[in-house]
Amino acid sequence: MAPRPNWKGFLKLSLVSCAVAMYSATSTSQRIRFNIINRKTGNRIHNDIVDAETGEPVEQEDRVKGYKLDNNRYLLLEDEVLDNVALESTHTIDIDEFVPMSEVDRIYLDESFYIVPQDDVAQEAFAVIREAMDKEGLAGLARVVVYRRERLLLLRPRGKGLLATALRYANEVRDEKEYFDDIEDIKVPADMLKLATHILDTKKGHFKPDKFEDRYENALIELIKAKRAGKEPPSLAEPKPSNVINLMDALRRSAQADRRRPASRAAARKNGSHRKRSTARRKVKKAG
Repeated sequence: MAPRPNWKGFLKLSLVSCAVAMYSATSTSQRIRFNIINRKTGNRIHNDIVDAETGEPVEQEDRVKGYKLDNNRYLLLEDEVLDNVALESTHTIDIDEFVPMSEVDRIYLDESFYIVPQDDVAQEAFAVIREAMDKEGLAGLARVVVYRRERLLLLRPRGKGLLATALRYANEVRDEKEYFDDIEDIKVPADMLKLATHILDTKKGHFKPDKFEDRYENALIELIKAKRAGKEPPSLAEPKPSNVINLMDALRRSAQADRRRPASRAAARKNGSHRKRSTARRKVKKAG
């Protein structure tokens, strides 16, 4: 079954517009999830929505959003009222301006979505907008209302479609000075810097996300397999690192260790040092 779009509406560039749909570009559905269980009965615990004062359960039809005022009073806002806060971005992604991608600070990047034309009529206009952006190497800035929140979007061509990345607003990004001001200004000795850069050189590679696996997720899979088979769970804990006392000695030993390692870690992974998560999941189901 095809995924449901998060949003449907129109993509607009000046007087050019086309019907589009927006889908989540990422998913966490494959992650292992746990339920909370009553240790005494083995039954799953069910969370009820209850009145904070009476402790009585509140039915769905009696739930309403409230904005807290002074003296613990609440201003009630029905869904119909909230739906009437109609911005243009509720139904239209209107591209306000275009910027070089190099100017976008990555700290503002949030979740990503795929944007695709919604019908045959929209195909040509969509292609024109996408190809113009690709030719100029620019990213578009636009707004859209999703789940009653207006999000700022960064639009970029990706394959035959568009990648929309939600941006955080400036007031959502904390000032780095609050965290960095207490860091001391240290003059790094040239010989230490030379050794450190050598270590970096030995670890250079290319960004290939499929090389990396969720090791904690894999450890959970092994734990579940062992428990289902009635075996002792494997010990996977590693000793915690601590502050280095002799930094120069640690750098030298690191450089020597990296010289002895195989040139290609990716090849080692392909030779079976890391199993695919999907295979491990099947083994979990068969275990026991």
